[in-house]
Amino acid sequence: MTALTWAIRLIIFAFLVVFAIGNTETVTLHFLFGYLWDAPLVILLLAFFAAGAVLGALSLLGVIFRLRREVARLKRAQNAPVVVPSEVVQPPVL
Repeated sequence: MTALTWAIRLIIFAFLVVFAIGNTETVTLHFLFGYLWDAPLVILLLAFFAAGAVLGALSLLGVIFRLRREVARLKRAQNAPVVVPSEVVQPPVL
């Protein structure tokens, strides 16, 4: 199984290397206020992919922290002692 995993990784790596070699031409990215950025296309794609991955991870932080708080609360509730009344008092019959 590990040989298959390494073979798949090698194929993906080879594909990415061929993609990077094929996209080395310089492109110009126009920002606001007349700022220009000249860089190879593969570098721009990598930069925007990384920025998207970081923003996606940051968008999940709220959900992760909320779920951790809920798990901690449920663990505390599970470990709390259960109070069982020792005697049930019957109300008087009228």
